[in-house]
Amino acid sequence: MDGVPRVPQQRRPDSGAEADPARLRFCVLGPVRAWRGEEPLPTGSPQQRALLAALLLREGRTATAAELIDALWGEEPPQQALAAVRTYASRLRKALDPGVLVSESGGYAVRGLGDGALDVTTAQDLAAQAEKARAAGDLCRARELLGEALALWDGEALAGVPGPYAETQRVRLEEWRLQLLETRLDMDLEQGCHAETVSELTALTAAHPLRERLRELLMLALYRSGRQAEALAVYADTRRLLADELGVDPRPGLRELQERILRADPGLAEPAAPSEKPAVAAVRPAQLPATVPDFTGRAAFVRELSDILATAEGKVMAVSALAGIGGVGKTTLAVHIAHQARAAFPDGQLYVDLQGAGPRAAEPETVLGSFLRALGTADSAIPDTLEERAALYRSVLDGRRVLVLLDNAKDAAQVRPLLPGTEGCAALVTSRVRMVDLAGAHLVDLDVMSPDEALALFTKIVGEERVASEREAALDVVAACGFLPLAIRIAASRLASRRTWTVSVLAAKLADERRRLDELQAGDLAVKATFELGYGALDPAQARAFRLLGLADGPDISLAAAAAVLDLDEEATEDLLESLVDTSLLESAAPGRYRFHDLVRLYARACAERDEQPAEEREAAMSRLLDFYLATAAGVYAIERPGDRTVEHLEQSRRAGRTFTEASEALDWLHTEADCLLACAQQSLQGPALRRAVDLLLAAKDLAESGVSSLRYERVTLAACTAAQEAGDAHAEGRARVTLTQVLSNAGRFEQAEKEARRAVDLAADSQDPWTGSNALNELGIIANCTNRYADGETHLIRAIEAFRADGNRPGEASALCNLSRVLAPMGHLSRAVELAREGTRIYDELGLTVRLANARYALGIVLTQSGRLAEAMQELSQAVTIFADNRQRLWEGTTHFRIAQVHLLAHRPAQAAQHAEQALATGCIGGDWMRGNALTLLGKALHALNQSDRARACWRDALAIYDAAAAPEAAEVRALLTPLAAA
Repeated sequence: MDGVPRVPQQRRPDSGAEADPARLRFCVLGPVRAWRGEEPLPTGSPQQRALLAALLLREGRTATAAELIDALWGEEPPQQALAAVRTYASRLRKALDPGVLVSESGGYAVRGLGDGALDVTTAQDLAAQAEKARAAGDLCRARELLGEALALWDGEALAGVPGPYAETQRVRLEEWRLQLLETRLDMDLEQGCHAETVSELTALTAAHPLRERLRELLMLALYRSGRQAEALAVYADTRRLLADELGVDPRPGLRELQERILRADPGLAEPAAPSEKPAVAAVRPAQLPATVPDFTGRAAFVRELSDILATAEGKVMAVSALAGIGGVGKTTLAVHIAHQARAAFPDGQLYVDLQGAGPRAAEPETVLGSFLRALGTADSAIPDTLEERAALYRSVLDGRRVLVLLDNAKDAAQVRPLLPGTEGCAALVTSRVRMVDLAGAHLVDLDVMSPDEALALFTKIVGEERVASEREAALDVVAACGFLPLAIRIAASRLASRRTWTVSVLAAKLADERRRLDELQAGDLAVKATFELGYGALDPAQARAFRLLGLADGPDISLAAAAAVLDLDEEATEDLLESLVDTSLLESAAPGRYRFHDLVRLYARACAERDEQPAEEREAAMSRLLDFYLATAAGVYAIERPGDRTVEHLEQSRRAGRTFTEASEALDWLHTEADCLLACAQQSLQGPALRRAVDLLLAAKDLAESGVSSLRYERVTLAACTAAQEAGDAHAEGRARVTLTQVLSNAGRFEQAEKEARRAVDLAADSQDPWTGSNALNELGIIANCTNRYADGETHLIRAIEAFRADGNRPGEASALCNLSRVLAPMGHLSRAVELAREGTRIYDELGLTVRLANARYALGIVLTQSGRLAEAMQELSQAVTIFADNRQRLWEGTTHFRIAQVHLLAHRPAQAAQHAEQALATGCIGGDWMRGNALTLLGKALHALNQSDRARACWRDALAIYDAAAAPEAAEVRALLTPLAAA
């Protein structure tokens, strides 16, 4: 890396009497400091520190007295300069270990420092390692090493050190720091971290406006983030600035990038390959499930599909679709072939179970999000829509050789967005259906095993010795299994685990017509017959567990939730579930988590319909599961919001849930169980479970506010509103509509949110539910504030405060007080607004509320900002953003960054304002597109203040498009901002 200060390892002095020098540490990348172990050492006056710095940076070489005098004072040294140098050296020698500062040839040197004793040396070593890692293609490691190097800077290098030598070194070290930073940012872009990088680059270009490389990186980051107009605006701003300040044009690299952006060069959509070696994927996924060690037969299929996958190199795509009935061995064969082909796909293998045979097949956009994360894409860089995710997925795969195994697909429509579109990649698809409408696919219909293959598989599992003497009985067994691999494996596994049985004993059992005669036939019934073999071998407790667990929706189930379904303690439940795993009727997804294969789940439900009588037993099992989730979610809610009376208003659970002592542990549970919890809520939206299902959504509202499960949460809440309305249950419907109001408001869909809130107010009057009435009024006040109807907001919030107080709900009262402060401030009642916000903050503080305290500090920060008390506002908002981040409230975190940006802009700190506005855009905000428009408007103002008017105009145009689409009143302000610029 050019310009890196070379500081070789310090030479040790010859004297053996020195103290241990490894104890000494020095810092020059900031104020000049020294330590012995953890003890700071005195470094003396500024001139004495200048002498120490000059010696440290001379690479262990001797500096003459004349050189040191020139370093400290330049051309006009004082008369007693030589004596001063000797005095400084003497003092330093006393402060340091003996033998470290040595005198020789009329000069001085620092010797004998151990590894890592000087921060510059450490930084250079880290930078060199980063360069090697990057050359080897390990961008993750290179970025990590550069991050460590840059972290060694503690402000300005040689801060406060006088003299011409120190000034020269300061300039050199700052230039080096910027070079390292540019290198790290370049690697950030190579790894697809575009959105995060925009924020940092915006701040850096404001601090270093004439540094063209930073501008170039910013243009590329904006373009890859889908912000082409802003990227071009950066070039226009740069060209004007260079002409005004230096009278020059942008350098050729910047001009070339502008031209490539103008013509939408496809090469810009992917990271550039390093010049010396081809890029190696920063993250190399290896997601294939383990292949079975006793894979048998299918030789023709193995050859056929292996040959196809081997031709993936040089072709756009090779797709193999395995179709067949359940239990025929599609997945086993596909996994086996994929493992054999791994060498042809050195950049990794992706795997997903698309759950196509179940009632809720995996959504392609969800799968793409998982794949992009596995390929190294940051969460914040993953777009929202299916089309954008599919496009980014293909771009990330470009230049890589990756095998994608799409297991258990529902249909071709589900598969198409998940197919790689570049050379060198291949997809292997399994499905129950024959995908004749999947263009370019090589279709394979997988049938049952031949008798020889079936017998060979049975023998491998049971053992040659046991089968050899009973070959005819073994043939009877595999024939009774219909030659289906899954059925054979289950039967053979049973026999292998029972050493007292003979093959004939097993054959006799399978010959029993009551258990399998009618079912072992062609078509779909053959699948059912295969599972009946395993189910029929279960004891009553196992069979009951198998039936009841199959009733629950969700991708899997935890041990604690399964215990609730079965009404057993966790120890007994684990024994049952592990025994089902042994029979292959259940899978262990992870320690403490279990799942059914989709077809097995369907079969289990059929068994429950047939065998779990009376029907109330099935209803009771699902009721216990709902109670478990409700009780646990209520506990999480209580930890997050101590003192909030919402928990007291929830329907009572008849079963205890999990308990937590730490908020982080509680949040971990909530987010881990999100899919299962929401699936249970949706399943329970009927009959006597309706109110508990609605209350489960209330207790799990963090899932919506975090932004992680917002879309699924909204779908279930909509279903809850419909179910409650159809049931004529005003109590449940009111709560569901308040919950839906919060979801819609968070997304910035205020018109719909207000309709739901007003409907909830009416329902609260009918049901006399204090929770619905108070919270609906609070939501109406929030919506009125966001839509600039402050007088309406004041009316709603005063009523909300009264309702919360009547209910004894102090956290609710605090929320309404903070919201009231926000509507009073724009009406000119600033002192009253600050007073109310502080009152709300005090209530939260007394109750020990963490996340809600952040909301209060957020509100207080806003009204302090409007009151012109910017330092106080910044203090409140900074505390709020930290709390939101710690509690995984991503959308609130982004919204608070927007408010911090407002404070910086009002304080005439446009560079910091732009940086925080970019963070808000990258993280996302409460308020959806409307809030994104606000952030873009503010970013434009900050950029305009930084003399980046073209990029500012691009931001305002994007904001105007958002406001116009929503008929938002903020459009008028943005038009006014654009008008003078357009005229100019």
